Amino acid sequence: MPGNTKIKRQGPLLGLKIVELAGIGPAPFAAMLMADLGAEIIRVDRRVDPGLGVPRGAEYDLMNRSRQSIAIDLKNPEGAETVLKLLEKADVIIDPFRPGVTEKLGIGPDQAMQRNGRLIYARMTGFGNEGPLALTAGHDINYIALTGALHAIGTKEKPIPPLNMIGDFGGGGMYLAFGVMAAVYEAQNSGQGQVVDIGMVDGAISLMTPIYGLHASGYWNDAREENILDGAAPFYGTFETSDGKFISIGSIEKKFYALLLEKLGLDRDSLPDQMNREKWPELKKAIEDKIKTKTRDDWVAIMEGTDVCFAPVLSLTEAPNHFHNKARKNFVDVSGIVQPAPAPRFNRTPGKVHSPPPQPGEHTELALAEWGFTNEEINGLIESEAIGREEN
Repeated sequence: MPGNTKIKRQGPLLGLKIVELAGIGPAPFAAMLMADLGAEIIRVDRRVDPGLGVPRGAEYDLMNRSRQSIAIDLKNPEGAETVLKLLEKADVIIDPFRPGVTEKLGIGPDQAMQRNGRLIYARMTGFGNEGPLALTAGHDINYIALTGALHAIGTKEKPIPPLNMIGDFGGGGMYLAFGVMAAVYEAQNSGQGQVVDIGMVDGAISLMTPIYGLHASGYWNDAREENILDGAAPFYGTFETSDGKFISIGSIEKKFYALLLEKLGLDRDSLPDQMNREKWPELKKAIEDKIKTKTRDDWVAIMEGTDVCFAPVLSLTEAPNHFHNKARKNFVDVSGIVQPAPAPRFNRTPGKVHSPPPQPGEHTELALAEWGFTNEEINGLIESEAIGREEN
């Protein structure tokens, strides 16, 4: 989208104004969720690329979609003052930095909330804003290592990183978006803003609540591949087919398990009891051997759409073309790039991908003008190098 084109927004968060300090991982993911649903978000990028995250073209950084980008030198006092002026009109600021960074820049919670007492100051960190490890560097794998989640996922031999879904996007980004919504709702009643402290460790531990419940009851063991949901159960897991592909089965309930055996052509009376853990290896081998007699597509024809609790394991290339995903329009094509559609769905006020990811600073002058800066003020900021001029 050209930098002089205003974004036309729609969705249930229409009217919510957010300033997002540019970061990587969970903070831009949360901002994307809210921007797709109509929130007006200005992403404050740096004037010089800091080289964060995985190198790629801006158009492929999909989490930055649906919002405008302005380039500001936060170490320039006039740049910091520009952010504070934006915050006077904002409902929320997203801070992705380590604790204390925004305070040093002059845009911390105290400085910001002096300008706007209703402001929600959302701070996204790995270990939280307080605690012995608060200032320590880390990534998703380190955060979930402290929660029990990483230990629980993998083979008997070793834990296996589950992408960065649990810490970055689950315990981080989703809890950031949820925390912001809760704080905005409270501010509507109280008229007061507050700081929301979102730690990825905290969020990932929260996600583990049901597993900790099973562990406390004695039903979940610390050892991997000994539990009903971690690959040990012969009726809940992934299974290789004759063509080297995989299917997923989740036939936990008795009626679903009975249907699984029927579809596999296995005699229940000749097999160990479903819930006899000591016999799980024997039962698992029987099921694995049977599944390896047919291709993935063969099993799709037999089981898909039934109550077996079945689905083929699809690659990133295959998933957008699955008939269910097509029917639900779970993927959209934006400027030639196929990507996940906004979620969740709203029947009256649907969200959408409002614009492709911007180039850093693409909307600097337009966005500042929309937020009340005069041409004279904008030109002065350009001359002082507090902001970056758009390259057209």
